Amino acid sequence: MSGQQEAAGADVFTLFGDAVRSALSERGFSTPTAPQRQAIPPLVSGQNALVIAPTGTGKTETAMLPVFNAIAEAPDRDGISALYITPLRALNRDMQDRLAWWGSYLDIEIDVRHGDTTQYQRQKQANDPPDVLVTTPETLQAMLTGKKLRTALSDVAHVIIDEVHELAASKRGAQLTIGLERLRIVADSFQRIGLSATVGSPAEVARFLTGYQGERRPDPDADRGYAIVEVSVGSRVSFTVTQPEIEPRDDRLAGKLATTPEMASHVRAIRDIVTAHESTLIFVNTRQTAEALGSRFKKLGLPIDVHHGSLAKEARIDVEDRFKTGEIDALVCTSSMELGIDVGRVDHVVQYGSPREVARLLQRVGRAGHRYDKVSDGTIITSSADDTFESIAIARRAVSGLVEPAGIHHGSLDVVANQIVGLLMDVGEVRIDDAFRLVTNAYPFRDLTESQFRSVIKELRGNRLIWEDEENDRLEKSGGTWQYFYANLSMIPDEESYEVHDMSSRTQIGTLDERFVVNFASPGEVFIQRGEMWRINDIDDDEARVNVAPIEDPGGEVPSWVGQEIPVPKAVASEVGKIRAAVEPQLHDGASRSAVGRELRQRYPTDTYTIERALEPMERHVAEGYPVPTNDRIVVESYGRTVRLNAAFGHEINETLGRLCSALIGQQTGSSVGMEVDPYRISFEVPAAVGPGAFIDVLETTAPDHLSTYLELALKRSDSLKFTLAQVAAKFGSLKRYQGRNRFGGDRLLAALEGTAVYDEAVRETFHRDLDVEGTETILREIQSGTITIETARGETPIGIDGRSGGKELLVPENADASVIAAIKKRIQNDRVILFCLHCHEYERRTKVRRVQEHPHCPHCESTRIAALNPWADEVVSAVKASDKDKDQQKQTERAYRSASLVQSHGKKAVIALAGRGVGPHNAARIIAKLRENEADFYRDILAQERQYARTQSFWD
Repeated sequence: MSGQQEAAGADVFTLFGDAVRSALSERGFSTPTAPQRQAIPPLVSGQNALVIAPTGTGKTETAMLPVFNAIAEAPDRDGISALYITPLRALNRDMQDRLAWWGSYLDIEIDVRHGDTTQYQRQKQANDPPDVLVTTPETLQAMLTGKKLRTALSDVAHVIIDEVHELAASKRGAQLTIGLERLRIVADSFQRIGLSATVGSPAEVARFLTGYQGERRPDPDADRGYAIVEVSVGSRVSFTVTQPEIEPRDDRLAGKLATTPEMASHVRAIRDIVTAHESTLIFVNTRQTAEALGSRFKKLGLPIDVHHGSLAKEARIDVEDRFKTGEIDALVCTSSMELGIDVGRVDHVVQYGSPREVARLLQRVGRAGHRYDKVSDGTIITSSADDTFESIAIARRAVSGLVEPAGIHHGSLDVVANQIVGLLMDVGEVRIDDAFRLVTNAYPFRDLTESQFRSVIKELRGNRLIWEDEENDRLEKSGGTWQYFYANLSMIPDEESYEVHDMSSRTQIGTLDERFVVNFASPGEVFIQRGEMWRINDIDDDEARVNVAPIEDPGGEVPSWVGQEIPVPKAVASEVGKIRAAVEPQLHDGASRSAVGRELRQRYPTDTYTIERALEPMERHVAEGYPVPTNDRIVVESYGRTVRLNAAFGHEINETLGRLCSALIGQQTGSSVGMEVDPYRISFEVPAAVGPGAFIDVLETTAPDHLSTYLELALKRSDSLKFTLAQVAAKFGSLKRYQGRNRFGGDRLLAALEGTAVYDEAVRETFHRDLDVEGTETILREIQSGTITIETARGETPIGIDGRSGGKELLVPENADASVIAAIKKRIQNDRVILFCLHCHEYERRTKVRRVQEHPHCPHCESTRIAALNPWADEVVSAVKASDKDKDQQKQTERAYRSASLVQSHGKKAVIALAGRGVGPHNAARIIAKLRENEADFYRDILAQERQYARTQSFWD
């Protein structure tokens, strides 16, 4: 720190000129906050800086006061002096409002530009640029290509990136880092300032913000320099983790809400918290949960509304305004509220269910207590043992400031493709060496090789998006450059959204994701949106529209689709494993739950009832003599055709281990292996001959160095890679937008693009998004060295079956799904099946399920050995009839005989079960074996299996 900065330590405001000091006095800013005391000196001196500080500590003013001071003291101001970049348009509006007073007082013009800015306003900004422009990463891409705007951008001296952690973890951020290198072509050097409440890897995010400089390639030691200002968040947050105790009044409330007493206890607990505070945000992890919880509060007539990204823009703004004015006391919200959208003062935050990550919890609870002297209070409400242990671990880690790393996308090739085109739009033509240097000066691309860079050029050239002058090693624009660029300003994947329209009022009420519509939506289904229940009337795929009607009957079920689950990091799951490891010997020695709970409460913020309830499965587990799965012990259990690895390694490592096991064992047996993963267990559906030993063998013998190769081979069969490949191909221009994603089947697309930069990027992204290869290599080495032990357990263990599934359906009343069951029954009864005689092979009839006799038989030979097959299963019939069968035909024939055996034993009931989507003979037998006397329960079991198939389909294909 310089002498000037030391002198200003107590009052950094003295570093400003007269104009800003006068504004501070007028505004009532007399004492600088902690981040202002630490950050203003380096910022005033022009250094790049990453400022990490809790929400409500004046981060915006920390960054902008030095910028305002520099602008106010500049002798000539012709162009744009500062860019303020935020990840959301809604934040743009808020930021303009927040900065407006300072701009007015200091005679500094501040304006906003994003996708909704009118053409008139854009032209005005080009002709008469504001001093400060608040914008988004995508809008900056477009601005860099405008002739007048490039002139205005040449005066940029400061770039402020708000919520930098959000951008650092996305392809949007990777795109922005190269965009800033393109900005340097016109603005030369400029100060870079990043702002965030939570960053787990400050030095890496600072380098992400600032980049490198170098002649040919970036020098690892030649970063552009930065200061990191970090104000500890631990002293400003307070958490309570609680599982509400069921009280007698909850039974009455359950009846009123048509739900379970446990769910009613959650509603009652949240209601009591909201009543005790003036303004509360209730964070949930999925839109589905937001809608389900919101519908309960609406039924009680409470002043609580719902806010999430699938609601129409007008609906979101309406609830934000009503919350801000105090008309509603609380908002049930998703991550849409994490990023600081202005909804006024918040004095408490409820997190419903585990927040899954430390960063997410700090970001959410940080919304409470927007005063410099106020501690942010948060209550985490849990519903299961996993939920509770995970939440107390996250709460402890949050107070200790142990935030997860940012998860930067390193070397994303579709971003490189996008930015090569952007660079050509800026300058018309460029030497390949110069383009390569520019791209690799951006931190996420510092390790990009020249061969990778040229493979991207080859793909772009083949798609006629650029022209390569090979003789002079130059790139130039082509006829397709302009159209591609403006169609791909954003790196957000182009996923279809279906508009949801209320047929009675003829208004749009929100949107549904394409994956939800494809997997779960069908006429007659009931779902919740905007806190109200709707029945689907019809789906128009051409118009991407779902027509619905409101229903008053509260018996509709919330669909069990949860979107992409927030992954629990290894560090959090490992701490849960360490808690188990600490508790196990105490329970073995006869300690009571209350005694063990007392010790845990000394370290973790929870209450007696909650911790003792969480310890209950562990107590039973130890009492029954099972080994406890911990951070360094895997317990393998098996029952029937299920093998489960209890492994406390977090979502991504468990997903990686699961894919490895399912691929290798599937290859060894020639049969599909189904898989379901959570942070503490991996469950497999296996062929009858496969036992736990096969999985232990994979873990103990797979060479860690070969892991990536095995996973890539496994990925080739998965829908997730094919879906990602289509999205990446679109960003490369390999799939023209007007052709649509479905012009080629996934397999044909895979065959066409394997070996190209498109394929390499799809694999990289899938690994980055879903898997942790490096972490799993470490786990395999520790298993093979004996650091991590493997033990087995016969049958299902209490910990094994006590996963999240124990609590995730609490929002759904046990038997309050009559309308859904009726719709499922109607659909199955009207589905078509092939009835085929396996005795004479003469009888083959296509008919609707409802027309099938109670005990089917062949009219030709009177045999009762009748297979019930899907209506498209002609290949099965052909396989049965074939005299010489190959391996695949033999499997098809075996499947037909298993089907016939079920029909012979159980008649039409078997036909109905086999008609379920993705059910098959094995699962149909399991459904029938439950001996459901109630018909609704029978159809409920079929529906549960259909949804299980939809979730795990990519592993069965």
